[in-house]
Amino acid sequence: MKIRPLGMRVLVKPETQEAMDGGIYIPEAARESGQMGVVVACGTGAYDEKGKPIAFNVTNGDKVLMPKYGGTAITIEKEDYQIVQVDDILAVVD
Repeated sequence: MKIRPLGMRVLVKPETQEAMDGGIYIPEAARESGQMGVVVACGTGAYDEKGKPIAFNVTNGDKVLMPKYGGTAITIEKEDYQIVQVDDILAVVD
């Protein structure tokens, strides 16, 4: 299944917490999706009042920092993703 976000949204694959955190095993059910993720797909974009396209600040493959409870969590083919507004992305991690 292919998914393409609309407007100024991006599809992000969140990174999960490591199984061992400081030597303590964290079970799968207790792991949190991180605030970091990788952009998988960008939306169709938007236009300003004069009809010029508004540029995205991120591209596919960028590692980004997003709010902990931001976006909409979805599952596609047993993989977890988040659809996030471009304006909600806090930073691009180099």
